Amino acid sequence: MDPRRVEELLDRVRRGDVTVEQAVEALKSLPFRDLGYATVDHHRALRQGVPEVIFGEGKSGEQIAGIAEEMVRAGTNVLVTRIDAQKAAIVGQRVPSFRFAPLARTGSVEIAPPPKRPCAPVAVVTAGTSDNEVAEEAAETLSALGLEPLRIYDIGVAGIHRLLHRMEDLRRASAAIVCAGMEGALPSVVGGMISTPVVAVPTAVGYGTALGGFTALFAMLTSCASGVSVVNIGNGFGAAMAVHRMMPKASQATEQPKTAG
Repeated sequence: MDPRRVEELLDRVRRGDVTVEQAVEALKSLPFRDLGYATVDHHRALRQGVPEVIFGEGKSGEQIAGIAEEMVRAGTNVLVTRIDAQKAAIVGQRVPSFRFAPLARTGSVEIAPPPKRPCAPVAVVTAGTSDNEVAEEAAETLSALGLEPLRIYDIGVAGIHRLLHRMEDLRRASAAIVCAGMEGALPSVVGGMISTPVVAVPTAVGYGTALGGFTALFAMLTSCASGVSVVNIGNGFGAAMAVHRMMPKASQATEQPKTAG
C-alpha cells in the first residue's frame, strides 16, 4: 500500500471523516496477499518507500498479470523488470493501463505519479550503444522512483573527447549510473572527475576474454577512483535502487496526494 494512502486514511480518521472500523476494513489487505504462486508484499512501500517490484524472468505472463492486478487493486504503482514482448502482451490484456518499454524490458502501471525527489537529475551514462538496454532499465526504474534520469549515452573512453564534452552535465547531476562492458574503464574515469555518487554497472558486452561481463566487473571492483560502488552484471535496476537509497526523500508536502472533493 502506498504510504500516502495510509497517511491520508489516518488523517481522515483523525478528522472524524472515517470511523476506526472503516479504517480497519481498508487496511485488511496488509501486510501481504497469498495468491498461491506468489505472496504479494503490500507492506514493502511502507518499509522502503517503494512498492514491491516484479522480476519477470522465470514467471509466466499470467503470473505477472495476477501479481500486477493485485498491486493495482491495493492502489500501488507497478514496475516489472526483465519482461519480454510476449509476456507484456498478456499483462496488457488483463491490466489495460500497463505500459511496456521494449528496450528496457520493463513494464509499469502508474496509479499515481511518484513524489518528485528534491534533487538534480541522475545521470545515466553508457560507454557504447550496446550498453543502452541496461541503462534504459536503470532510467525506467529511476522514473518509477520519482527521480529524473538524464541520459548521456555512447561516451566511452575509446573517444574520451565525447566524455569531456558532457562534463558540465555530469557535474550538475545528483549521482551517476555508469554502464560499460569491454574493459569497464568508464566508471573509473567518471569517478575521478565528479564528486557525487557513482554506481558502476558492468555489462555483458565484449569479445572472448570479456567473459560475459566478468572482466568489466573485476575492473570496476578494483577501480582506482575512490568510492565507486558496483552492482551485478547487467543490473540496471539494482543501480537505480542504490541511488534511490542515497537521494533525499520527497517532502511531506509533496507526498500528500490530491483527493477529489
